[in-house]
Amino acid sequence: MNAQTGWQLFLYVIVPYACLTTLIVGHIWRYRFDQFGWTSRSSELYEKRWLLFGSPVFHYGALAAIAGHFLGLVIPKSWTAAVGISESSYTVISKVGGTLAVVLVLAGLVVLTGRRWGMVRVRLVTTRVDVVAFLALWTMVLLGFGETVVYSVFGPGYDYRPTIAVWLRGIFTFHPNVAGIAQAPEIYQVHAVLGWLFLALFPFTRFVHFWSAPVWYLTRPYVVYRRSRPDAILSPGEARGWQTIGGGRGPGERL
Repeated sequence: MNAQTGWQLFLYVIVPYACLTTLIVGHIWRYRFDQFGWTSRSSELYEKRWLLFGSPVFHYGALAAIAGHFLGLVIPKSWTAAVGISESSYTVISKVGGTLAVVLVLAGLVVLTGRRWGMVRVRLVTTRVDVVAFLALWTMVLLGFGETVVYSVFGPGYDYRPTIAVWLRGIFTFHPNVAGIAQAPEIYQVHAVLGWLFLALFPFTRFVHFWSAPVWYLTRPYVVYRRSRPDAILSPGEARGWQTIGGGRGPGERL
């Protein structure tokens, strides 16, 4: 076995399984021993105007990117062909959807990064893990921009489904196709490896709130009020609405 083959096995077999194990065990550990830290650590209290713009843009772009990765890497080419999606149609969908997703993510990340480090109050509540997470995000997004826009739209293009997608699915079937990903352009190889490292980092960051947020998270109000049940039975002398505590004046009494 030569040195190059050894490095390929390390990067494309050992690293994915190590990161996948860290992803699973890390979430279990975080949930069992740090449930109070299982939060997005929202900084809305310190600044709201830029957050209201940057956060939805970033999250919608991220959801589109995740959907695109799932379609391109998890769904085999034969399945899309079976439902009538030709190779040319898939290429158009991939380029248009991928470009839109990466532009949204990039725009949102620019706003969120500028907000976090450009505003003192937000910067003061930024942890070291946040710094590492932002650096990882920027690296992943710039690589994705290079692949989708620079390489695929304005460059020669590359069909990753017969190589990288087969290798990725092989990870979960315990038959990773190392030779396939080794033939891919270097930017795709680097992106694939860093993607696994990002997943290993995921359980230890604020990103864990992704699993706790329902689909309607992005459209819900920022402050949720609980409405009393209209059929609730009140005790004698009890009134609906806010009441003072400790014998003070009720909400309907004048000062």
